[in-house]
Amino acid sequence: MSFIGKGLNSFFKGKKHTVSNDADRSLPSHIDIIMDGNGRWAKNHNRPRTYGHSQGSAKFREITRYCDSIGLKYLTVYAFSTENWRRPQSEVAAIMKIFKEYMEEALSDFTNENIVIRFIGDRSPLAPELVDLMNRCEQATKDKTGLVCNIAVNYGGRQEIVFAAQRIAQKCLDGLISPSDITEDMISSHTYTAGQNDPDLIIRPSGEKRISNFLIWQSAYAEYYFDDILWPDYTVEALEEAISEFNKRNRRFGGI
Repeated sequence: MSFIGKGLNSFFKGKKHTVSNDADRSLPSHIDIIMDGNGRWAKNHNRPRTYGHSQGSAKFREITRYCDSIGLKYLTVYAFSTENWRRPQSEVAAIMKIFKEYMEEALSDFTNENIVIRFIGDRSPLAPELVDLMNRCEQATKDKTGLVCNIAVNYGGRQEIVFAAQRIAQKCLDGLISPSDITEDMISSHTYTAGQNDPDLIIRPSGEKRISNFLIWQSAYAEYYFDDILWPDYTVEALEEAISEFNKRNRRFGGI
């Protein structure tokens, strides 16, 4: 599940969709999407995998706009995982190159958009110029009041828990806390999504039915929705179908 783009001058531009007006619909506060199937989509269309990633990026822009238009509070997308480095070096290089080009145009396109962009994951292996662009993009949008869009880049759920444990352990060594002070809330406060609602609904298109190391801690009580659509073919109608299915679920959180 990797993400690349053509530049944020087109990030939120394109076809506008009619916002659902179903009065009986309960909107999740936090939806996560594992954007999967770009490579298979490209193969099905006899195109290189990088073309599939660019089409997946266009779909990301479309779905993000729609999520903002319906009033969603948080959207997290799985863009590039810690395991994606195992892909052919040429593919990884192409993804990083286009992602850099994408970010270089980001700062010019947020003036009229009320969307907060955040990047979650380990930035240390990324090129310094890319990290700088990510930081600047976050700074430019931090005061927006609309949708918060988390883009997971070099993200792994186990890695996130390890990092949280390391930071808490250091506080113990520094004498700031004792082991008995460690609670679930404390661990949550040391994750990348600290301060945000845990995901209500996690969507994975493409036919795969696994979580692939995504938000392991936060997804303890999330509802999952799987479908067979490859990500570049995903639609707002498919998203609404997932939300409709979510509303049919009985979320008891361990109760009766």
